[in-house]
Amino acid sequence: MSKCEQCIIRQLSSLKALSKDELLKISDCKVSQVVKKGEAIFEEGEHLNGVFCVRSGTSKLTKLSPNGKNQIVKFVNKGDLLGQRSVISEETVNLSAVALEDMEVCFIPKQEIIDAFKKNTNFSIEVIRDVCGDLKKADDFVVTMAQKPVKERLATALLYFQENFGKDENEFIRVQLSREEIASVVGTATESLIRMLSDFSKKGLIETKGKKIKIRNEHKLELLSEGI
Repeated sequence: MSKCEQCIIRQLSSLKALSKDELLKISDCKVSQVVKKGEAIFEEGEHLNGVFCVRSGTSKLTKLSPNGKNQIVKFVNKGDLLGQRSVISEETVNLSAVALEDMEVCFIPKQEIIDAFKKNTNFSIEVIRDVCGDLKKADDFVVTMAQKPVKERLATALLYFQENFGKDENEFIRVQLSREEIASVVGTATESLIRMLSDFSKKGLIETKGKKIKIRNEHKLELLSEGI
């Protein structure tokens, strides 16, 4: 089992502000676990007893809408912390986290996070910065998606997926999303999404193979994303 003070992943989150002693204390009580693709890490409305540090893999965060559908709000990758806002605020989580691929996460008990937040000013500042950063990204995303026509939103989403998920050895976007999931991100019906992907493919912007998507002409896709 990797020790927290030796884990490179902590440099990607607010945990980087913890002292060696604090990291050793967390390392002694954390629990590493594997979350299989499609499994929930936690569900909307739960009270969390700690936070989850993502060591590998990607998950989607979803919100249940009034019509009973799960709307994808954001994606979480290696190095991110899940649940820190809810633990600090002592509120239930307002989103569900579901693995998009097999993941490895470390569960850190709530009390260790609260103690560090109270005693370590640098850590509390980093947590606040993370939360504020998430809010800014959410605001920017809402504005972007509200103002753009649906084809521009799809182009933006595909570029976002490639930038955040990376590419596999065959240049396809590494994480495979269902058409329903992509439609949820873009904010359109699944049938419309499928037609637009077909249109993008015919124009040479992308290539599809089952669920896999490869960006063939990034420059033109960027222009489309910007409405040019």
